[in-house]
Amino acid sequence: MLTAEMSGRASSPVLVGRDEQMAVLGAALASVHQGGPSAVLLGGEAGVGKSRLVGEFGQVAAAAGARVLTGGCLELGTDGLPFAPFTAVLRELVHEMGADTMAAMLPSRTTRGLARLLPELGEPDSGGDPGEARARLFEEMLTALDHLSAHSPVVLVIEDAHWADRSSRDLLMFLIGNQRAVSGLLIVVTFRSDELHRNHPLRPMLAALDRIAWVERVELPRLTRTDTSELAASILGKPPTPSLADALYHRSEGNPLFVETLLCCDGELSAELPESLRDLLLESVRRLPEATQEVLRVASAGGETTGHALLAAVTGLDDDALTAALRPAVTANVLRVRADGYAFRHQLIGEAVHSDLLPGEHGRLHSRFADAIDADRALVPPGRAAIELAHHWYLAHDIAWALIGAWQAAAQAERAVAPAERLSLLARVLDLWDQVPDAAERIGADHARVLEEATNAAYDAGEYERGIALATSALRELDPAAEPVRVAQLLEARGHFKMNLGRKEFPDDFAAALRIMPADAPAARVPILLAAARCLPHSGHSGNDYRSHAEEALALAREAGDEANQASALMSLAMSDAGDGQQSGVGSDPLELITRASVMAERAGAWGLVARAAVNESHLLEGAGEHESAVEAARRGLANTDSQYLARELRSLLAVNQAEPLLALGRWDEALQIADGARDIQLAALPLHRAMLRVVKGRIVLARGDNDAAAEAVSAVGQLLRGSQYDDQHQLPFGALEILLRLATAGSAAAIAAAPQVIDDYEVSSGSPRYAWPVVVAGATACLGGAAQLHVTRDDRLRDEVAALAGRLRTIAEKLETFGRAQEANRLTFAAADAQVAYLLAAYGAEDGAGAGAAAELRLAWDQAGAAWAEVSEPYPLAQALLHAAETALACGDRDGAAERLRRAADLAASLGARPLSEQIAILARRARISLRASDGATPSIRNADAGDPGLTGRELDVLRLIAAGRSNKEIAAELFISPKTASVHVSNILGKLGAASRGEAAAKAHALRLLEPG
Repeated sequence: MLTAEMSGRASSPVLVGRDEQMAVLGAALASVHQGGPSAVLLGGEAGVGKSRLVGEFGQVAAAAGARVLTGGCLELGTDGLPFAPFTAVLRELVHEMGADTMAAMLPSRTTRGLARLLPELGEPDSGGDPGEARARLFEEMLTALDHLSAHSPVVLVIEDAHWADRSSRDLLMFLIGNQRAVSGLLIVVTFRSDELHRNHPLRPMLAALDRIAWVERVELPRLTRTDTSELAASILGKPPTPSLADALYHRSEGNPLFVETLLCCDGELSAELPESLRDLLLESVRRLPEATQEVLRVASAGGETTGHALLAAVTGLDDDALTAALRPAVTANVLRVRADGYAFRHQLIGEAVHSDLLPGEHGRLHSRFADAIDADRALVPPGRAAIELAHHWYLAHDIAWALIGAWQAAAQAERAVAPAERLSLLARVLDLWDQVPDAAERIGADHARVLEEATNAAYDAGEYERGIALATSALRELDPAAEPVRVAQLLEARGHFKMNLGRKEFPDDFAAALRIMPADAPAARVPILLAAARCLPHSGHSGNDYRSHAEEALALAREAGDEANQASALMSLAMSDAGDGQQSGVGSDPLELITRASVMAERAGAWGLVARAAVNESHLLEGAGEHESAVEAARRGLANTDSQYLARELRSLLAVNQAEPLLALGRWDEALQIADGARDIQLAALPLHRAMLRVVKGRIVLARGDNDAAAEAVSAVGQLLRGSQYDDQHQLPFGALEILLRLATAGSAAAIAAAPQVIDDYEVSSGSPRYAWPVVVAGATACLGGAAQLHVTRDDRLRDEVAALAGRLRTIAEKLETFGRAQEANRLTFAAADAQVAYLLAAYGAEDGAGAGAAAELRLAWDQAGAAWAEVSEPYPLAQALLHAAETALACGDRDGAAERLRRAADLAASLGARPLSEQIAILARRARISLRASDGATPSIRNADAGDPGLTGRELDVLRLIAAGRSNKEIAAELFISPKTASVHVSNILGKLGAASRGEAAAKAHALRLLEPG
């Protein structure tokens, strides 16, 4: 949702990225509540959000019962209107209370001292000693605040103290210095730290205040990249695209005001600086001497940082004159001195100064920079000359030299491993090509060559959609018969782009490349063979083709003595040997091959292949149920290489290969951290990997009871997989999640109805056992839920649907192979669930049930499944198996056995935060009158689970205690330092979780469930 201020600027409806500073202010208010003095000095640059922060805090404080008084200093300079902020505070009080009431607060019952600030308070003192009158004014202000704080805490906010006059600074110093005499007064002062030049009069005052024990100084920083994206999402009502988020952070540098001002209402980034922002940015510049402003205008064309010698060359000033001109800008904190030159304090200041140039000045200035650098390349840092020249020639509108410069700079960017910059420069070459008639002669390359270079840069930069377009354009310009190697390499590149985007047709490009590539070009043929060997099996081609490509590549690489390609071929053979089960035990041949390949790749310095070996190793270990080893293998893949230089494909796969085993191990917070943190890998161009991480997140949030978040994950994965090539490892985990989400949100009948579609759409019956078994188990879980309902619903139609799906799943399971311990655990879980479904169906309508003997067999089946999950260290399915085993133990009359299993299950579910499972365990325990507290008096696994834990958070328990004490929302907010609106939300959540219609009923249920007991 967009909100708009009077200026038309989009504004975020919520405060973002300021939790730490709000906590400091909350702690200061808490100190005042306890009778202690407290003051907070809040600094930060213009637009960083000081006023927004104190405004939000003021609302919280007022809701907690405090009186908030605010006065701002006026922008009239530090010798402006005396006492301006305090005059505003007094005017607010007189308007609220009246002059007579104000007078009654003071010992003399008159306001003659304060009347010097506000005529409404009567006639001021006349004559007498000025010092004595000033002292009386100060004392009366302190006394008035003391009187006000006697009834409720007072928060005095003085904003923009960098503009404070001497008198206001003195009074503020007096009040803070005498806070011990006033009980319940919090003073908050804001100021622009970027305005405090070396001689600013506020600096000595801040230094003096820093020495007072109860004064805390806080610097409000710019927002992080993540917080900037969150702020944009709050403004737009949806997450910004990765490209918008990056551009917004780059231009705003995390300044909230700049973020809000640069974002247009259509969700795009403003190309021009809005006038209001431009005026704010130029405010400090216009106060500088004209000679300084002239140098700043030149510096604005120099880029992010401009060296002293280069600035001297362009301005024509000697060293002394340039230093004299620059000093005021440095003193006023407009420019900052860096090791390699000068930079504007904020990039947008330079942009604003540059936009203030006259039209002709832009081109002339950039020409002067280009001429100076071309004459002496030592004026810029090593390796920067080509890029700087390309920039200045382009902005000087010298088309021919701009094209040459961009081509040379692209080569420099390639050497500097800067693919995004290289791609941008090559795109400029392509844009200028038609404007330079002899472009090919000038740069020594034809148009197709530029497209090829741009295609390679697009791959390195992760711009896969753009890469497809560039490769396709280059292919149109080349004749396969005349230049088969170039054409084959472009087809290979396009195939990789399509594969990473999940396009169904990607194998066609690899196949075409192999057909075109001549046999007498082995060095060029090997990479295409390796690409085909890795990717063709996923497209339905035969395993013989897959292996033959890898074997041919290995033979050619050995002949050439190419260890890197030998390593790649060995890894392809290892994955072929792993087979459809996609598993391997420790010490098996596939893992041995991968180890050999990794050593060979490391010896060759092929760090990308070393990382790929870690991807394959962790993948196989996870397939074998060796979750801990899988996590460590994936982490080694990042630790053994400089991860920031890895292709994003490898970095994201290593993220996936950590998140999946962490999910299995129950280390869910770590898995979520990886899944959420993968945004830093810039996965926008890798939809399949994003989908895999979203499935991991969906499984966790669903198990923790956040169905809305799980539904969002399912929707996102559906979008990401749409139109992609079918692959077991992508579609089947998604299918299992779909069934489980339907079960959690719509019930067993809906999940049973949805399961056959999932089975058909995702070809479960012919899928890899590693990924098919979890789908089969999810379907059996839905059947089990439906069968359990039959004794209540007496629904014959549901019985028939359960029986039909169970039969179909049984047929699939009978054909599925089982590789490794994790798959065996899934098989045993399905067998137990299927047997219990059959037991329940047999019991449906039978007068005597299915017999205790059958229940004993079920207990054994579930115990076997639980033991299998324990063996592979997967706590969540273990807890589920224990719950079912306890249920069947009760059916056998084994109460002690049921209690033991329930307590273990409760402990596991609580440690995971799996609230729905905890509730199921608690319900069964309550129904069986089994206490989940151990008999030796040990602390229960989940709080009062034997009474039916409703899943309240710690904060909700705090609010519940205050509800039980009869507190209102406003009183709850005051005690917990939250807003009344937040308190209201907590109360609503509590009533919903407890199933209570009123606060009184909630309190009664809290006592009945023993939720308010300590511990």
